[in-house]
Order: sequence, then structure tokens, then C-alpha cells
Amino acid sequence: MNFDFNENYILENEWVRLEPLKPSDFDLLLPYSENEPEIWEFNSGGANGKENLQKYLSNALLQRETEKEYPFIVFDKSAQKYVGSTRFYAIFIENKTIEIGYTWYGKKYQGTGINKNCKYLLLEFAFEKLNMERVAFAANSKNNRSINAMKAIGCVVEGVLRNCSTDASGNRIDVARLSILKNEWNDNVKSKLKKDIENFSYR
Repeated sequence: MNFDFNENYILENEWVRLEPLKPSDFDLLLPYSENEPEIWEFNSGGANGKENLQKYLSNALLQRETEKEYPFIVFDKSAQKYVGSTRFYAIFIENKTIEIGYTWYGKKYQGTGINKNCKYLLLEFAFEKLNMERVAFAANSKNNRSINAMKAIGCVVEGVLRNCSTDASGNRIDVARLSILKNEWNDNVKSKLKKDIENFSYR
């Protein structure tokens, strides 16, 4: 299956639904942007504040239009609310590699099981629909919460890229790189993640 940027992919299970991000989602995400600026503390180009959210949304939609990235908005079926965003990027069909990132959730929805459900759907789509061989992730090396969340879903730490990006304040940062390979997904990551989701009660 080739990745079609014009296709409106919807990924969902009992708990969450990932829908393609669209311009009208601005109002749905604005409360997080205005009231929870710390969400983007570790990353540059964050959506803290109304103006930055507009830039963030416009850039995300442009990346899809130019067939570079594919952003989603995340809907929590239990809360019946839109709670964050995530996306596919660095999509290399010929090399069969893809990355998952630009992920954030409102503070109330962090640690609730939302992230594991989203990652399961994205990984399942990447490995089983797109036939990818490698799915990669990245995070500010100081963002232990994010790195630990990636490890919890089965990511393997590959190393740290030194001085390769900036945080929200413009400071230079090191970036941790992680990944999951297709054989790891098939052998144990999928089953373990599925079991974690089934055992996680966040209602």
C-alpha cells in the first residue's frame, strides 16, 4: 500500500479516533494552546498561544499539502473531546521507513492510556498497511516523560544526536533517537502493547 496524502485516513479503536487535521480544528485545540503552554516546553515550533497555534496549524497543513507529513487530531471517545495531535513524518516509502512525532496531549489526558492507544493504531497502520520496516521516534534528551513513554510502548533507544535542535526558548538541545523494527512489532511489541491497552482502565 502506497501512502496517499490525499486520502483521509481515519484510525480508530474502542478508545480513540485519529482524524486528519483540518483548518477548522483550530477552535478545538485553542484551549490547550492558551491555557497549557508548558505542553511545548521541550520543543521549538510549539503551539503555545493563539498566534503560535495558527502558525502550527498552517505549517502542519502545508506539510501534508506538500506530501511531507500527515498530521492527525486525536479524539478521546471516553471523554468525547479532542485532546491533542500527532503525525507521520519523514515518510520514505522506498526505504520503508517512517517516523511518528509532533505528539502532544492536554495535561488532563496525559498518562490516561490515550498515548498507547494512538501509538498502537499508528504502528499497526505503518507496519501492516504501509508495510514499513522501521518506525522511528525522537525527543529532547531532557524530556524524560516522553522518552519513558516511548520505551513503554516498545521503542529501543538508538542514541543521542548532539546539539541538533532547539527547545521552546531557542536553546540548543540534544535529541534522543528511538525506533521499533517490523520484526520487533510482530514478535512481541504488538502483543505487549495490545495487552497493556486492554489492562489499562482509564474510564
